[in-house]
Amino acid sequence: MAVSKLLSLSFLILLVSAPTLSISNAKPSDAASNWTRKGRESGLPVPRFVSLKADRARMRIGPAFEYAIEWLYQAPGLPLEIIEEYGHWRQVRDCDGITGWMHRSLLSSTRTAMVGPWLQSMEPLRGRPRKGASVTAKLEPRVRVQVLTCSRAWCRVFTQRGGVAGYIQKSSLWGVYPQETID
Repeated sequence: MAVSKLLSLSFLILLVSAPTLSISNAKPSDAASNWTRKGRESGLPVPRFVSLKADRARMRIGPAFEYAIEWLYQAPGLPLEIIEEYGHWRQVRDCDGITGWMHRSLLSSTRTAMVGPWLQSMEPLRGRPRKGASVTAKLEPRVRVQVLTCSRAWCRVFTQRGGVAGYIQKSSLWGVYPQETID
């Protein structure tokens, strides 16, 4: 019994002193922004954000038509993150962390984003890229927007419903990496 307590105590000390591996509700794009590589098929950066082009898109469990369909997406303009490439197939992740494979013909390079699903309240859309600027609209979490430009801290966006343009803090969007700029 003394040995098991000693082993348990040693294991506990090892866990406390080991480097911490953080598993949290962080936005999926946070980790991806720290590394990029070239996709083996396209030569484009992986990970990267794209949007859903098709009115109906099937997410499969593997990179071929023979694999089972896991989800059916019916949201053109939905931002998705490509995390892997295999032939004509792209492994994608949505804002909820769901991953699967979609044929590249279903995806578009048009940049869209979603007001952060992690937010608890509406996010202001401003007339200028600064905190004190006038508010032109308030956007609910999960509202999709088209990304026009992004600087270090702000993105100029266009709402797909309502047709309002303005600036929103980049940290409030899923679909743009923290260090990314878009012209």
